[in-house]
Amino acid sequence: MLNKYARAFFTRVLTPFAAFLIRRGVSPDAVTFIGTAGVVAGALVFFPRGEFFWGTVVITLFVFSDLVDGNMARQLGRSSRWGAFLDSTLDRVADSAIFGGLALWYAGSGDDNILCAVSIFCLASGQVVSYTKARGEAIGLPVAVNGLVERAERLVISLVAAGFAGLHKFGVPGIQILLPIALWVVAVGSMVTLVQRVVTVRRESAEADAAGGAAQESERAQ
Repeated sequence: MLNKYARAFFTRVLTPFAAFLIRRGVSPDAVTFIGTAGVVAGALVFFPRGEFFWGTVVITLFVFSDLVDGNMARQLGRSSRWGAFLDSTLDRVADSAIFGGLALWYAGSGDDNILCAVSIFCLASGQVVSYTKARGEAIGLPVAVNGLVERAERLVISLVAAGFAGLHKFGVPGIQILLPIALWVVAVGSMVTLVQRVVTVRRESAEADAAGGAAQESERAQ
């Protein structure tokens, strides 16, 4: 849902900024690298210290590069396989930094091994969810399923909760509970999404194999 509606909205909003960067001679690849570096820095500098509010602010400022670089490439007419590969690869790096930063907090000063494990599970399951779609498409299947919790949902749920949880340091009582709730939601949602994609790939592969077998039988009959 977020990929369908929010991405279209922010793409329109960020188009003038993308055009400005093009006029300044900035390349889409540079935006991709800078955006990823900013997200990684925000996550690994602030989150392990429990500075969730400021970490979220920094991450949010850079996470929109994921929309800006693609917008720039389209305006320049330079959409390419390399750009898509680079963008997807660095997305995985950014996601790992976010959940890795949360895991470091809970493994250290946060002192909660269960939530540390949940954060690591969110990190790993997010990578596997992305892999299942990429691998399914690589073997020629459409993987036509909208998962319950995809990358956009994982980021929004986690970052919104982390940002609000960070307000605890500004004197807002009890609000830090939002982050553990969000991590559990993302963990369960990612597992459901993984199952959805695996089931879809199995169904599509069976249909493709059946269609291929029918085509061979038809050729032999002729």
